[in-house]
Amino acid sequence: MKVTYYGHSCFSVYANGKNILFDPFITPNELAKDVDVDAIKADYIFISHAHYDHIQDVERIAKNTGAKVLGNFEIYGWLLKNGIENAHPINPGGKFDFDFGRVKCVIAQHPSSFSDGSYGGIACGFVLTTSDGNFYYSGDTALTLDMQLIPKFTKLDFAVFPIGDGLTMGVEEAIEASRLVGVNKILGVHYDTFGFIVMDHEKAMKDFSNANLQLYLPKIGSTIEI
Repeated sequence: MKVTYYGHSCFSVYANGKNILFDPFITPNELAKDVDVDAIKADYIFISHAHYDHIQDVERIAKNTGAKVLGNFEIYGWLLKNGIENAHPINPGGKFDFDFGRVKCVIAQHPSSFSDGSYGGIACGFVLTTSDGNFYYSGDTALTLDMQLIPKFTKLDFAVFPIGDGLTMGVEEAIEASRLVGVNKILGVHYDTFGFIVMDHEKAMKDFSNANLQLYLPKIGSTIEI
């Protein structure tokens, strides 16, 4: 599957002929200054939770592309209020079928609020099943034993985990999460953007390798195959 990384926790997956974008936070991110946000293609946008560093560019990209935007019910209401009519609610435990395949929403252990402090609903992760492959994006989360339920329903090809530590899982926890969900290919996200989540890339790669896992840390703006 083709995966493009846009910095922080923003990435897109090209699956079954559709561009599926996650957690668009690009324009405020100095590390992503060379990314042309208006050139990003999206047929679907998934939002894991309401924190600004996951939704900052959703309105702009959604209005540019006409993408269908999915998030929890509180985010769904926020989208409608902000003029994004092509919005769709999804909460943990629920699943829907779309033209790219199926998405199931799962729990994430993390707070969620909008920039004005209002309630942003429960934080989520997403499991996508497509004809090109299956993957799990955990969203911002702590390590949780709920993850071991995921392979009971879906055989995954890869997972996307936060590895910056401090506010989410770090490398050690993401390695254990990989075992819980049964993957050996991991795209790392949510690192380096802020001073308190800067990490040692070489050590992270080595730690995953020592655990017989392959960690992908693509350059911002680059596309890789997983």
